[in-house]
Amino acid sequence: MLILPRGFEELEAAAFTDVFGWSRAEGIEPVGLVTAGLRDKVRCTWNFTVLPEHRLQDIDLDSFDALALPGGFEEEGFYEDAFDERILETVRAFHHAGKWIAAVCVGALCLGRAGILEGKRATTYHLSGGHRRRQLAQYGANVVDERIVEDHRILTSTAPETALDVAFRLLERLTGPENTAVVRREMGYRD
Repeated sequence: MLILPRGFEELEAAAFTDVFGWSRAEGIEPVGLVTAGLRDKVRCTWNFTVLPEHRLQDIDLDSFDALALPGGFEEEGFYEDAFDERILETVRAFHHAGKWIAAVCVGALCLGRAGILEGKRATTYHLSGGHRRRQLAQYGANVVDERIVEDHRILTSTAPETALDVAFRLLERLTGPENTAVVRREMGYRD
């Protein structure tokens, strides 16, 4: 499931829709992806408006194997949605069930706010004078300076440019390296 909070960054969400879409269409192990938000229409950071397939409160969380969360811009209302208790409870439910969770860029702050990064290695947006990393540390995360960090079925990353790599890594964790290699090749990536 891909959660789409208001003000999310389009590129970060599109990485998951493309990678998982290609897996469904061309992979050896098809994987579906469902989008969910708190409202019927969600305005993104860069002026797109998208229609999530479902409202978060209307879906059965037990029917999903993983959760993905893009980052976004505070000025566009990202944290109003990302820190909403319905999203935080969803993050906690996936974590308590031992399912994979992937967050790109400042999406990691939602995971921290939900309380699932306490004592875990994680990362988030690395610019802006380190402001977002200090925020993440306040949630109890052991912030490390790496592009992508994996700890206890949680993936976090530093910036929008990591989104495709995070999506590929999540696909690999869910389906294996062979399927991921096929999807990468079909999408035109060279290993």
